[in-house]
Amino acid sequence: MPILQVTLSGQPDPALSGTVAQKLSALTAQILHKDPALTSVAVAFLPAKQWFVGGPSLADAGRTSFWLDIAVVDGTNTKDEKAAYIAAVYAAMTELLGALHPESYLHVREVKADAYGYGGRTQESRYVEKKLRAA
Repeated sequence: MPILQVTLSGQPDPALSGTVAQKLSALTAQILHKDPALTSVAVAFLPAKQWFVGGPSLADAGRTSFWLDIAVVDGTNTKDEKAAYIAAVYAAMTELLGALHPESYLHVREVKADAYGYGGRTQESRYVEKKLRAA
């Protein structure tokens, strides 16, 4: 049930938004083992002239960039899974965006299950319910 918030440099592009959302959802399922039916991806764009790395704007540097923040429940992924995810997402974004600035960032944010949820319920309550059903 992760939520992914990704910001891409450039002008809004609905086709690119859809492609990025599909790719990120697939990688999140494949590497972090998250259910794609419960994965949300929000895509935003920031003009390259308003995104600065080391001084010059991305437009001036002739580069693209992205920032991805994904929230997952703490303890549900290993360090190796998170590292593999970060590498795979960076590679995928390089293919999709081209001329990617190396200072493009990803943050796998681990949040407490009792403070994170959807549909009005915490992930902790879902976990407890699942355990009770299994018993």
